[in-house]
Amino acid sequence: MEFHKIARSGQIPEGVVRRFFAGEVEVALSRSDGEVHATSNYCSHLDCLLSSGKVTDEGLLCSCHGSVFDYASGEPLCPPATRPITVFPVREEDGHVYVGVDAELAEAAMRRRAVGARRLGDTAS
Repeated sequence: MEFHKIARSGQIPEGVVRRFFAGEVEVALSRSDGEVHATSNYCSHLDCLLSSGKVTDEGLLCSCHGSVFDYASGEPLCPPATRPITVFPVREEDGHVYVGVDAELAEAAMRRRAVGARRLGDTAS
């Protein structure tokens, strides 16, 4: 697993969610109770940006439809989401935040719901 230095510690204040990149992978970084968390940036429900969400005591809240995801496991704690989001290992050292990414995590984080979805103009069979 390769760790990417993607932010300065001060860029992720308590209670804030921000978007960063670890190579090609879009990551939502948040800080809750002093601990930095890194997840994929897209909600598993309808691909809303989690970096537009909120830090709560329970987990990361998606601003679109109210799903909440566990910081440690990525599991949805509140509907409508039913699938987990990707969680990345994080290290905070010497004032910087490092996020661990390997091929499997990168693939999971970049997988989007819309990939197989019908598009406007498609007709039903």
